[in-house]
Amino acid sequence: MMTTLILSVVGSDRPGLTQALAGAVLSAGGNWLESHLSRLGGLYVGSVRVELAADGVEALRAAVRAVDAQGLEVRIAPAVEVADATGETIRFGLVGQDRPGIVHQVTAVLSGLEVNIEAFDTAVAAEPHSGAPLFRMTARLRLPPALRAADVQAALEDISAEIMVDISVSPAESA
Repeated sequence: MMTTLILSVVGSDRPGLTQALAGAVLSAGGNWLESHLSRLGGLYVGSVRVELAADGVEALRAAVRAVDAQGLEVRIAPAVEVADATGETIRFGLVGQDRPGIVHQVTAVLSGLEVNIEAFDTAVAAEPHSGAPLFRMTARLRLPPALRAADVQAALEDISAEIMVDISVSPAESA
């Protein structure tokens, strides 16, 4: 019987961490399925979804302890099998001058509409002409069955002037 696990990782960034993690997965007989790993705030952070035989979980835990000793904290959690989601999937983008509260206000609107955030990325970079901090957000959103993309766009446009950002809503590309 196979099981799927999620590995959450955080540690000081240095060469070889991904290889050490991949080695731990392989040594336990696991298969690396998907991951999101990056350098964030000077740390190496992310998540990995792996599949392995149920009797290999303890071997994975032991292999991960060796990676932990190299300065990478790894937490293991069972993946949750869910039924296929219903409702439309859309892509959301936002760009504007950086200031505190943008994420809070946008996610409050989405939560109020019972929209599920399936993927969420943000970054701050210097605006090319002025050098001012420019905030960018992209997200893949799963709408509840009765909600339409136009409704989400209207709700976000209602706050876009207040938080001084430009938004875009479009159909999501197939995952």
